Amino acid sequence: MSIDERGAVCVLGTGLIGGSLLRAAAAAGYVAFGYNRSESGVSAARRDGFDVSDDLSAVLIRAAGVDALLVIAVPMPAVDYLLADIATLAPGCPLTDVVSVKGPVLDAVRKHGLEARYVGGHPMTGTAESGWAATDAGLFADAVWAVGVDEGTQAEPWSRVVRLALDCGSLVVPVLAEEHDQAVARISHLPHVLAETLAAAGAAGGKLALGLAAGSFRDGTRVAGTAPDLVRAICEPNAAALGRVLDEAIETLVTARDRLRVNGDLRELVEVGYRGRTAYDDRTHWEITGITPGTGDWLGELHRAGQDGGVLRAL
Repeated sequence: MSIDERGAVCVLGTGLIGGSLLRAAAAAGYVAFGYNRSESGVSAARRDGFDVSDDLSAVLIRAAGVDALLVIAVPMPAVDYLLADIATLAPGCPLTDVVSVKGPVLDAVRKHGLEARYVGGHPMTGTAESGWAATDAGLFADAVWAVGVDEGTQAEPWSRVVRLALDCGSLVVPVLAEEHDQAVARISHLPHVLAETLAAAGAAGGKLALGLAAGSFRDGTRVAGTAPDLVRAICEPNAAALGRVLDEAIETLVTARDRLRVNGDLRELVEVGYRGRTAYDDRTHWEITGITPGTGDWLGELHRAGQDGGVLRAL
């Protein structure tokens, strides 16, 4: 596929995910450029040979001139700020994001009148590191990338988002914004909260506890090493769904505690947890084929396929 067929990509925010996407898009042959608010981030990206500026207006005007796919890659609190300028300077560009929640982004996009060209996105990858120094063009290889199929999604911008995800090496899972947020509350945001809880419990045990800590503590607290502000920016926008899952988790823990007190028994929790982990280890993806974007009930067909474990490996 030629560069002209791919189109240009403009990444707005060059931290871990956005910067890695800029690297991956450039490596895949896209004309890729970006914006970052901090001068230090811009300088670091430029030293590595990437086309990044801290002049948002100039970047958006350039993107509008080449019909670039805009990728919002900032924490949720900064999304509205970007969308206001996009609505003024580049309202016709196809638009996606890599934010960890989809419902609040979709609401903000609608508020600014940009929904006709918007397709939600969320690559399910990352590390505990942050900033340009942590970026990696291979971050998306074999990762799952959620792509929105909400009502009103248009085929042309959707195809561009999917093509970018595939060109970065990911598998694409079609998903509705609301269902995405419910799912990530369970498999991403709750783990962050539990990791923080485990880390705090270990530290409360003092030097002896931390001195004895080994693999289970290390693995269970890995994401607690993420910058606190970033964890808050990831989890807090999904407060409603995360709150419901926390209620479930607390109820599970209280039941386990009560049974342990009464008869010293953790069997039910351990067995249910073992089955859950085994289901994760044994999960499989089947390839979605035969659905043409823009034809028939394509959004509904993709939604149902994604719910059933299907992924797109090609477009």
